[in-house]
Amino acid sequence: MGETTLRQRPRGPVKQFSVFTPNRLGRLHTLTTLLASRNVHILALTVLDTTDSSIIRLVVDDPDAGRDLLKEHDFPFSESELLVVEIASETQLKDVLAALLEAEINIHYIYSFMTRSQDRTALALHLEDREVAEMALRNHQFNVLGQADISR
Repeated sequence: MGETTLRQRPRGPVKQFSVFTPNRLGRLHTLTTLLASRNVHILALTVLDTTDSSIIRLVVDDPDAGRDLLKEHDFPFSESELLVVEIASETQLKDVLAALLEAEINIHYIYSFMTRSQDRTALALHLEDREVAEMALRNHQFNVLGQADISR
């Protein structure tokens, strides 16, 4: 199996954890310290907070270890699949959005990866139909990443 085949068919969708926690001082620090203590790296992160509670959404490089840690330390969480698309510049964001609009795909939310490489970044998208969105983006020559592409 060549590199081209792997780029066309990523191995497994990217996993996202949504951690539900009271909105208290230091809770995000506790979570990130816990993951770091087991060498689980956070690749993308967003936090939605209200007065009383927060949802910490994150993508890690080792979802199995991340899941085990969350369970072991009684963090309430859910797991979902994201579509992750690589882009070369912020100007490509409009092209990604145009391709999804053309395919009539509703975006629930979007956030960016913290680091990728010097010339590329990646966007994490939670969509109403991940598979159709993936096809649409591939048809527009975007590189869609799977969990194997971002894991260590």
